[in-house]
Amino acid sequence: MAALEIRELECFLVLAEELHFGRTGERLYISQSRVSQLLRSLESRIGARLVERTSRRVHLTPFGADFAASLRPAYRALADTVEQARAVARGARSRTRIGFQGAIYEQVTRAITVFHERNPGHRIDMTEIPLSDPFGALRRGEVDAAVVLLPVEEPDLVAGVVFSQQRVTLAVPASHPFARRPRIGAEDLARIPLIPLDGPAPDYWKKVHSPTATPEGCPIPQEEGVQTLQEGLTLIASGRGAMLLCGATAEYNRRSDVAFVPVSGLPDSALGLVLPRGREAPRLESFAAAISETAVRIPRRARESPSPRMSKNTRSSHAYQKR
Repeated sequence: MAALEIRELECFLVLAEELHFGRTGERLYISQSRVSQLLRSLESRIGARLVERTSRRVHLTPFGADFAASLRPAYRALADTVEQARAVARGARSRTRIGFQGAIYEQVTRAITVFHERNPGHRIDMTEIPLSDPFGALRRGEVDAAVVLLPVEEPDLVAGVVFSQQRVTLAVPASHPFARRPRIGAEDLARIPLIPLDGPAPDYWKKVHSPTATPEGCPIPQEEGVQTLQEGLTLIASGRGAMLLCGATAEYNRRSDVAFVPVSGLPDSALGLVLPRGREAPRLESFAAAISETAVRIPRRARESPSPRMSKNTRSSHAYQKR
């Protein structure tokens, strides 16, 4: 531990995200040459190459990728410990930052109330994160945990609590023929363009929430992508296409120019409180326990048994968790 240099570790983690020496330097307010110097020092200290750099691209070595995945939660825990100590020293309340997508669901607000009753010296702060980037704010340290639409299949993240099973609906223009129907089937999705989520979300996550084919394999037309829910609703209202949304999101966003039609033949959606894997955080565990007590959790059997109508590709992407 005597040889541990925090600045080297911080520089490496930022470089692992940016894969660009110049942008890494900008984020850390240091020169590009200083980034290279810190990386060489860390590689020398460890005894292995972490990054491969050519004239055209920068990428992590397999060893570097494994090291970054193992280092990231430990670094976050250390940073949180220092921040909490600073808060105590200032006499301020300690805080936990929770990200959310689209809307703060009723189950979450009830959990926040329960948490505050049990932890009067601690505060939960809610921060909205882009619908198209469920994990970015968590990885950048902007939030401590995030309530997001599942699935999550990340090596450094885990869904601590899975809850809020909801029926999937299709948001369509109020003038569209689907708007006059009590429900549509999953195969009907091939008859209207879907507005995809255009952002850094993993491909497996996008396939669940913005599918390009029906369960029977029929292609689904694709419109211009969006990054936020409000962008998507605006395009829908103007007649550009449709989006798949969970039932709760539909309820929170009722408007006269958009109709929300239930979709049969698709698995229900699910939310998860996503946490850094392997990180001990008593406050997050307390908040997760509050959600478990106040929200309707999804039985394990329901979460693990895919719908018989789902396609092979959908099953492989945890397709029970649609938006």
